[in-house]
Parts: sequence; C-alpha cells; structure tokens
Amino acid sequence: MKLILLSGGSGKRLWPLSNDSRSKQFLKVLRDEETNVSESMVQRVWRQIQSVGLQTSTIIATCKAQVEILKNQLGSDVSLIVEPERRDTFPAIALAATYLYSMKGVNLDETIIVLPVDPYVEDRFFYFLDYLNQSLHHSEADLALLGVQPTYPSAKYGYILAEQDDKPLYYRRVIRFQEKPSEELAAHFIEKQALWNCGVFAFKLDYLINLLLKKGYPIQYEQMLTQYRILPKISFDYEVVEKMRNIVVVPYDGYWKDLGTWNTLTEEMPNRLIGKGRIADDCHNTHLINETDIPVAILGLSNVVVAASPDGILVTDKSASPRIKDFIDDNQTPMFEEREWGWVRVLDHQRYDDGRIVLTKRIGLQEGKNLGYRMYPNREEVWTIVRGEGEFVQNGNYMRVKAGNVLHIPTKTLHSVKALSDLEIIVVQSGIAAEPDHAVELYDTWADVEKHCLKI
Repeated sequence: MKLILLSGGSGKRLWPLSNDSRSKQFLKVLRDEETNVSESMVQRVWRQIQSVGLQTSTIIATCKAQVEILKNQLGSDVSLIVEPERRDTFPAIALAATYLYSMKGVNLDETIIVLPVDPYVEDRFFYFLDYLNQSLHHSEADLALLGVQPTYPSAKYGYILAEQDDKPLYYRRVIRFQEKPSEELAAHFIEKQALWNCGVFAFKLDYLINLLLKKGYPIQYEQMLTQYRILPKISFDYEVVEKMRNIVVVPYDGYWKDLGTWNTLTEEMPNRLIGKGRIADDCHNTHLINETDIPVAILGLSNVVVAASPDGILVTDKSASPRIKDFIDDNQTPMFEEREWGWVRVLDHQRYDDGRIVLTKRIGLQEGKNLGYRMYPNREEVWTIVRGEGEFVQNGNYMRVKAGNVLHIPTKTLHSVKALSDLEIIVVQSGIAAEPDHAVELYDTWADVEKHCLKI
C-alpha cells in the first residue's frame, strides 16, 4: 500500500495569512495536544501518518512554489513529486503514479491511496486506509472511496449514494455521486444513508497505468515530466471517477472536518488570540490572528475573524468569510514566505521615476542552514546583520559576521552565508526595474561551498 498526499491550492480562502506559496495547510494555527506546540495542518497529518507507520510508504505531490515550505515544516527527507507546472489533480496523480511505477518499481498489483494533505481528523482515520486496501481485493472494484457519515445536512460537501446491503460488509457499492446539493436535498440523502465525499480513494496501480496507456499518455516518469503539459487541466473526479462504474465505498464514522475557510478553521483553533492584540470581553466567538508587529484591538464585535499579515488585513463576519476567495486580488505577490532554510518577509518595495527599484526584506536563517551560493546579475545588495552569527563567503573570501555588521554585495558577486546561530538579516536590493532580478546559483549546500568556493 502506497499513499499519495495531494498538496496544492493557492491559499485564497484563508487570505491574508495564506498566499500562493503558503496555502492553508501550512498555517501554524493548530496545536499538538501532547507537546502543546503550534503546528500546521500538514504537520498534524504527517504526525498522524507517522503514528501509524506509513511515512515511508508516502509521497507528497506538490508544485514548485511549495517545495521549500514542505521541507521546512516536515524535514528535508520527505519524498516529494513536483509538478513542472500546476495542472489539477488528475495530472498530479498521474505523475506520481508513473514515478511509483517506473522509478520505484512498485508492483502493478499494489494499492495506491490518494488523500488531501490537510484533512482534520482523529488518528483512527488512518487505520481506515487499510480497509480501502482490503475492499479493493475483496470486491474486485476499480476504485474504493472513503465516505464520511454526515453529522448534519451540509450544502458544502459532495455526497456518495450507495446500495443498502444487508450483508455485514465493511464496504458498499456506489450508485452515484451528488455535488453540493441544497440543504433540503442533503437531508434527504442522509435519510438514504448517503456519505460525505472526503476526497480519499484507492485504486490498483495497474488500473491507472493502463488508463494512461489507453489515453496515449506516457507511463515513464521522466517522459511524463517532459510531456506534462499535454495532460488536461482537470480533476481526477471529472476525468476518471465520474466515468467509472465499478466503485465501492468504505463508511467512516469518526470525526472529519474540512478546515478550508476561516469560519471552520477557527472552530478548531485552541486560542482565539494569536499574535499582538486584545479582544474585549464583550466580543463573543471572535478570533484575532495577527502576524504583524502592529497591535490590533477588537471591541464590541462578535462572530468575527480579524486576520493580519504582511499580505494584508481581513475583517469579516464568520459566515461571510468563504466569499474572500472571489474578493481578493489574484495577482498579489506574497509578502511572507517560509523557505527550507527559514523565512523571508518583504518590508518595503519602491519604484522610482528614474527606473530604479529598491526592495527591502528581512530574512530569518535557522541555525545550521545556509543560503545558496549565488549572484544577482542586475542587483546590488546591502546586508545588515541584526541578530545572531554566521559564516559569510563573497567571491571565495571567508569572514565571520555577527549582529551589527554591514555588508555590501555588488552586482555579479557570488556570495552566501551559513547561520552559526539563528540569524536575521535586513537585505536591501536595488537595481533597474526593467532588468531581470533572477539569481544565478552555483551551489545550494554549504559542503559544496566549502569544497569549491573558499580560497585557501
């Protein structure tokens, strides 16, 4: 049994904390009850997968923008399949399947289970994955779904309608699907023992590989990478599931919740205040999440979410919060990003009449981590070390740096730094706006920098 976790999304529903590189699954607003440490949805799910011993059987399918934050939150050893470009769930699953088949040599009879990277579930949920595996073998179905027993007639979820079988089996034959019905219709479905579709399903690797062959798509991973753009931008549900007939569903009777909007996420947050600010006593069911250094005060407002980050500020009634997806600017550049080595926050971005551009950032580098050995062909930089100590290299010349040091890095100058302790740097980049600002990187590990770049 192999697991494919799907990590995608553009972060629109939980703006302004989430953005194109830090989607909802990466927000550290939950809490590990055992350690009392803040954690994100993806960290929670990965911890649960580890608790049932499935981490070595799991790969995460993601996009380039999320690689560094996944490694930051889960560690550099996590197995990732990276899409050359974002194309939806069918291409992502196809790419992961070809990797398992042609690169890892997984047997065609192996069960592949696909699930989102961010379900909010209890630990026993992951034991039901084995029931999916068993149901495929026992029923000889092409696809096995995990269906959640509804707790109320929700219009937010899709429904799975299945046969009512008197046999004491742990799975049922699927009759049809219903996408997000009205609450009245949902109540009717629940009377018929319909299940919520939670986006978890299983198939034999053989099924998908043969499907790719029938459609004329590559089944070798490296070939799939080069031809990835020929795959349609379509979900796995539309491209595969809705065309299948031999499907079973395994009912899950435990806790499950989609934390995709502010109103649902705040229901599971242990604290109603995160960051600088105060909520008055006359505010009921109100949450404040503040990632800025500016204090926020809330008085006399109930059933409200206030979220503030470098990307913006949101003030919304909880019931209206799902509408934010269609309300914000889709082209906004992220002002805060987590990287494999730490984080970066944009402090200021100015364009001047003479064509110059000045970008000011604050960079946090974790102890033992380093930036790549790189140069900017059209940007010069001034670094001010504001915290910690590090090892700095510029064109092969080595020096120790600490808080208070100011470093000037001209254009076309190779440089890097390694943090000897947690390091924070104010970086001011300047150049001509019309010229590209992409870095040219030679090495990304400090071992390579020491081996190839230091002058002896």
